[in-house]
Amino acid sequence: MTELKQIYKCSICGNIVEVVGKAGGTLVCCGKPMELVKENSKDAAVEKHVPVVEKNGDEVFVKVGEVEHPMTEEHYIQWIEVITETKVYRKHLTPNDKPQATFKIDEDIISVREYCNLHGLWKK
Repeated sequence: MTELKQIYKCSICGNIVEVVGKAGGTLVCCGKPMELVKENSKDAAVEKHVPVVEKNGDEVFVKVGEVEHPMTEEHYIQWIEVITETKVYRKHLTPNDKPQATFKIDEDIISVREYCNLHGLWKK
């Protein structure tokens, strides 16, 4: 059974999906079940992957890592996501972007996540 906001990845083509509706069954891609991506589970430098969050009024600034994460074609942050009780805010990044994002959010933050193309999903 899938749970809201879980992330799954296809081991064949690399497709990534986020669950937006809780349901039964198995997510399938390329004829195989997709794999649940666990947060903070890859062996990687924590100081370059855990999101750092600064909130000033309704402005939320997120940068990836205490030490800036690389943003090259081979190794980069694909997206940054902020989750509140009622909304999900996401910024997609490309190589050579800065590994950071600013959001206007007037609710309490439940969690902040980012996805590294090599080291997977990381959560604050």
